[in-house]
Amino acid sequence: MPNLEITARERSALRAAAHPLRPVVLIGENGLTESVLKEIDRNLTAHGLIKVRAGGEDRESRAAMLAAICDTLSCAPVHHLGKMLILFRPQPHAQPARDPDAAPRRKASEPHTPKKMAALGKTLTRQDVRAARKAAAAAPASVTPGRTAATRPARKAAPEHGIPRRSALSLRAGARGGAQRTTATSRRASKATKR
Repeated sequence: MPNLEITARERSALRAAAHPLRPVVLIGENGLTESVLKEIDRNLTAHGLIKVRAGGEDRESRAAMLAAICDTLSCAPVHHLGKMLILFRPQPHAQPARDPDAAPRRKASEPHTPKKMAALGKTLTRQDVRAARKAAAAAPASVTPGRTAATRPARKAAPEHGIPRRSALSLRAGARGGAQRTTATSRRASKATKR
């Protein structure tokens, strides 16, 4: 199979994209075997851009491995730095097949139809939506549906002495704050006496 050719600008962009990647295939002492080639092919199909770590000692043998991989799998050599090889093969763009029985998606310009109405075969029009909005705007805001003055819980009367009620938590927090304040004042006082 022929090598895949890429331009210098594409090679530079691919090298930058491969920078954070980790090697997915390691070539060991046995070298470039059939199983290693299958693994590289599988990863190229899945990811498109991969790093391979070659374990050979000299640079010429790693360069020969890179050329053999690219010839066998018809991919492009992006970069060869030390023991790291970066390979690229474009992924086929497969369009997902649409299920003809699946419900069609609504367009952005169409109003949303609730599920219960859609189950009955009804749809909303823009006029229906506008009428519902006008009715909601015309209804008094103070009355909530389902709650009337008779069903609302009565407010507690203010205490006769005029001091607002406080919860136990706020009282404790106030006591703590007061204790801290007195401690700070006593520190200041003790410093003043020491001078």
